[in-house]
Amino acid sequence: MDLECSRDDLMYEQYRKDSKNTHDMNLIRNYFGAVQGLSDDLAKQLWMVLQRAMGTVRRDPTMLVSVVRIIEREEKIDRRMLDRKKQMGFIPPSRPKRWTEKMFEVLEGTVTTRIEGSQSVTREADKMWMVRLLEITRKYVLDDLIVVKNLMVQCFPPHYNTFDRFFKLYHKAVSMRVQELAAEDLEANEIVSLLTWVLNTYKSVEMMGHPELVTEYDIHLMDPLLPQKVVDELLSKYVQTFTSNITGWLRKALETDKKDWFKETEPEADQDGYYQTTLPAIVFQMFEQNLQVAAQIDETFKEEVLKLCLKQMNSFLIRYREEAIAYKEDHLRDRQLPQCYVQYMIAIINNCHTFKESINSLKKKFLKSTEATQNDAAIERTLNDVAKDGCQFLLDEVFLDLEHHLSELLTRKWLTGTHAVDTICVTVEDYFNDFAKIKRPFNTEMTSEAHRRVVVEYIKAVITESSRMLSYAVAFRISFYWN
Repeated sequence: MDLECSRDDLMYEQYRKDSKNTHDMNLIRNYFGAVQGLSDDLAKQLWMVLQRAMGTVRRDPTMLVSVVRIIEREEKIDRRMLDRKKQMGFIPPSRPKRWTEKMFEVLEGTVTTRIEGSQSVTREADKMWMVRLLEITRKYVLDDLIVVKNLMVQCFPPHYNTFDRFFKLYHKAVSMRVQELAAEDLEANEIVSLLTWVLNTYKSVEMMGHPELVTEYDIHLMDPLLPQKVVDELLSKYVQTFTSNITGWLRKALETDKKDWFKETEPEADQDGYYQTTLPAIVFQMFEQNLQVAAQIDETFKEEVLKLCLKQMNSFLIRYREEAIAYKEDHLRDRQLPQCYVQYMIAIINNCHTFKESINSLKKKFLKSTEATQNDAAIERTLNDVAKDGCQFLLDEVFLDLEHHLSELLTRKWLTGTHAVDTICVTVEDYFNDFAKIKRPFNTEMTSEAHRRVVVEYIKAVITESSRMLSYAVAFRISFYWN
């Protein structure tokens, strides 16, 4: 550095004596030719130390202090040379060096490299790559900023506002990285992980809002990590993917449940003895898991996902009703199959009650407002239709078995002695032992309907027999007349 100052002073003196004497000026430059190489080598060493600043400040902060002092001294010389240029029009070669500006460029590159260097996890290697990547980033950024606050700030002059600079550098680097991630073809769970981290974790006490950092910088002054447009695009993509996924999940759940309907064993019963299948539990466990995930982003999005779930639920229940009808039609082709048709039809009816309870539970848990949604009425209507159909199918089953015996009522055979009434009573009792496993209010409604149909069938029998007797009377009178 002294050689460089000697060269610059000699060149300045020569310039003052004869500014047009390029020959002597070149002689001085050539004589000190190696000086520029030494300056470049020094710069390389300085940048190398700065590139490793985070490690250097932990091991040997004095080295970093020396680097900053050298750069500060060069900055002073730059200012002096620029002032001289204004006065005399002369400035030495390689001035101004602008090493302070270069120093911050190197530090910015160091920060960017540290953020990018932590991104080695890939989807191919780990399904939870996004979660791991973001957690590594969180840890690196927090640890580094705490080091900046406790160690690095002391190595730089106060007017550099070192912590503020580094805070902004890390924010900029993280913002660039998450925008790169957002531009990838992310899956639904990856979108949620990214947005949860960006919108919640980043400013929380686990990261930029850490107690050791908030005293140094107001996190509310930070620009968003992701532009709102990008956030909206990610949310829209998640909704599209979720809609597609949930349709597939519901279809698969229903197909699995349908297979159970044809089993040779009765369905499971709950603690009160009511038949049921696992379908409602599977569906609402799926809904709740996705709602818990959506709640990590924000309240508004959580409610949007719930409304989407309810909309999909209504479509699903329409298919559920269609499958129950098809189940009944399959059974009518061969009434011996499925073996447990009655029991599973009861379970289908009971599932409607469970669906209602589960929907109300979800709404209480995940909706702030208790107001009815636009899908509530449709869901209620479809569930009632499924249960009503199921009850009707069961009563049809009863009366198909009773049809022959009911036709004997009030007939000559019945009057001369038949077991029709006894058979009817035993059959009804047997069926209603199963029907007792239907939940309210469907069981009471079914009992009322059964009584109504018995009365109707009895009246039909009376009318039929009355018509027959009337026919006999008319035939007798006609016969008597002709005779």
